[in-house]
Amino acid sequence: MSNPAAQQEAVPLLALAAELLRAGRPADAIAPLRDAALLQPSNPIIQHDLGLACLEAGHIPDAIEALERAVASNSGYADAYFRLGIALEKLGNIGGAIVAYDRATELLPSLTEAWFRAGALVYTLGHRDEGLGCFRRAAATGGKTRFGRLGKAWALLVEDRDQEAEQVVRHTLALDPGDAMAHDLLGNLLSEFGRFDEARECFQRAITIAPLLAGSYYDLVRCRPVTSDDDGLLQRMEAAMGTPGLEAGQRLRLHLAIGKAADDLGDYALAMQHFDAADDVRRDSTPFDSAAFSIEIDRLVARFTPELIARAPELGSRDAKPVLIIGMPRSGTTLVEQIVSMHPAAAAGGELHFWNERGAAWSRSGAAGSEMPFLARAATDYLSVLRAIAPKAARVTDKMPFNFLWAGLIHLVFPRAIIIHCRRAAVDTALSIHQTHFHPGVAFPTGGAELVAYFRGYQRLIDHWRSVLPADRFIEVDYEDLTSKPEPVIRRIIAACGMAWHDACLRPECNPRAVKTPSKWQTRQPIYRTSVARWRRYEPWLGPLRELVDRPERDDAQDTKTTSTKQAPL
Repeated sequence: MSNPAAQQEAVPLLALAAELLRAGRPADAIAPLRDAALLQPSNPIIQHDLGLACLEAGHIPDAIEALERAVASNSGYADAYFRLGIALEKLGNIGGAIVAYDRATELLPSLTEAWFRAGALVYTLGHRDEGLGCFRRAAATGGKTRFGRLGKAWALLVEDRDQEAEQVVRHTLALDPGDAMAHDLLGNLLSEFGRFDEARECFQRAITIAPLLAGSYYDLVRCRPVTSDDDGLLQRMEAAMGTPGLEAGQRLRLHLAIGKAADDLGDYALAMQHFDAADDVRRDSTPFDSAAFSIEIDRLVARFTPELIARAPELGSRDAKPVLIIGMPRSGTTLVEQIVSMHPAAAAGGELHFWNERGAAWSRSGAAGSEMPFLARAATDYLSVLRAIAPKAARVTDKMPFNFLWAGLIHLVFPRAIIIHCRRAAVDTALSIHQTHFHPGVAFPTGGAELVAYFRGYQRLIDHWRSVLPADRFIEVDYEDLTSKPEPVIRRIIAACGMAWHDACLRPECNPRAVKTPSKWQTRQPIYRTSVARWRRYEPWLGPLRELVDRPERDDAQDTKTTSTKQAPL
């Protein structure tokens, strides 16, 4: 029951808080709202306003606590669910944020921004159709509002209607030149197609308008190498690290941006300092369970016996021949996809999340996962995905690196599938991973002993696939060989895919397709070898990654020790 005296006592506190919020002082509004909440702990409106003040002041855990109390008191409070979603997203709890946004839109279908934010999250996690649906709902409910237009642009991007998306974003900016999110989106769109000078201008405008988007420096510095002509860029990024209220995700990307700039400028000690700092931020928000990963590898090895693999021709689809490009991230998978998709009979599918999702279903299914109905459904569904990408292509690539976990399952479903495993020196691969941003929804370590342990598990599983999968279905490509003598390696790749030779495959830098991985700039360059043995520049600061140095490689790579070009791998 309500307490009239408590209600009366809360009135001046709420009035003061409202005045402070109107004045743009959310941090100062927290104390009176907290006092009012103590007087009326079950009042959802007060809890919501307290959560909102904490959210705007950057006190994210406190915001989540207050907003959770608000929805506990009123399960139909759509705005509270919406802002709870924002707070959870800022904290890196992507799954919780999606649930909160879903609840908010269920209660209030006109909440355009909730549709947009949910779409961005589920699409980034690889749920293309769900993301597209959310963006379309944002466009439908938002009309000519900011998030309505951005939702329309994203829907077009998901459908690969990039020119139309660019027109929508530019129209949005013509109406509101101060829309930082639109500038950032346009920058990413332009960089995917290699229009790097224009993209840099967009990212710079976004940061200038909204300093809390300082993480956009990560995309800016990856448009091309930073040079001494970029007056003050490194110093501006270092200063941005002190921006009040900078979120953990933005801080992580900013550390990586400073590290990349320092690497380009030859200051490897400073670079590694920031790469390590970025990994610390990642570790705090998304810890990785190395022990559980090792158990998963054990289970995969035990389940995919030579006997089960031998049954693949009787269990799987006999005719289809998809091309899957697997390996550790930063091992050359993007380069190989660019090469294959230059062939006129092939198309690039990018990083499809199909097998990660189907692999999870397979894990839950137990023995039923190796039965023909399960495998047949997987084949039908996957081929439908590939046909939607390129209905007329003879080969469609899927370059999701983490499909290395599911190579056995893929072979059961498609015994004629070509699985191209990209290999690269372990320490170079790990160092590049350490320098790259991965979405927090990806369960993957980016440094330290965790990354070393992940590498060991990956190598153990690959050894197993190598021993049980047919040699003409499991093709291995070494990054060092590919960059040293491209043509014979590329000819072997194209032949393995069952396609006639085409000279265009020797010029992957000419591929016009959009590149949505961190390798946007590198893919536009001719094949180069300067990323081989990059670890030598960082030898004094490798820390736990030193365990991944292959001793024979030290002698083989000696000639690269003094190279000065500092490009990241594909």
